[in-house]
Amino acid sequence: MQTAMRNPVNILETKTQLTNTTRVSVRFNEVDSLGIVWHGHYLKYIEDGREAFGAQYGLGYLDVYQQGYLIPIAKMECDYKRSVEYGQTLLVETTFWDCDAAKIIFTYVLRNSASGEIVATGRSMQVFLNNKRELNLTVPPFFAEWKKKVGVVR
Repeated sequence: MQTAMRNPVNILETKTQLTNTTRVSVRFNEVDSLGIVWHGHYLKYIEDGREAFGAQYGLGYLDVYQQGYLIPIAKMECDYKRSVEYGQTLLVETTFWDCDAAKIIFTYVLRNSASGEIVATGRSMQVFLNNKRELNLTVPPFFAEWKKKVGVVR
């Protein structure tokens, strides 16, 4: 697997990645009067990908919350490539990129499932807050264990 093909955003600090691909159907209420998806819904599709990743790998929001942490979005990027229309189905590829810092980095590739065309790419960064909503500067022990469990670190 070549990193340049899998990583639409240059992330030099990362080492290992895990990927989930999920299907998202474009609903009627997500399009404008021309049948085109409003740009803000792309972030919802990215969220759908992040939740599917968490469900597959045991890193969902509730999994993290049960460990005493919150993981708010600190940075979000979305690069729009092609419009999406009502009735289309997207494949949302969500990739976790391991890094040494106390943060979670994902990249995203959204494709039209019929044509395979890339319609958007993106990147998000989440940070850890403790139960007092204070920024956690060190990697939480449960997250270090999770990385070992899924094989991104040995």
